[in-house]
Amino acid sequence: MATKTNPFTFFQQVRSEVSKVVWPSRREAVITTAMVFVMAIAASIFFTVADFGLSWGVQLLLGLGK
Repeated sequence: MATKTNPFTFFQQVRSEVSKVVWPSRREAVITTAMVFVMAIAASIFFTVADFGLSWGVQLLLGLGK
């Protein structure tokens, strides 16, 4: 079982760990955000095309596409 630490020690440890974080620059954050949007749009286009293709194939197989 883990030992309990008092709140003061806990907040000292948290502050110490937060000081080790390397925050991205504004430029890095903007580029990363833009790439996330581009990949989300690309994935949505891919899955839309795949859905239409599979739907067409199933309808063709089942003879519902007449």
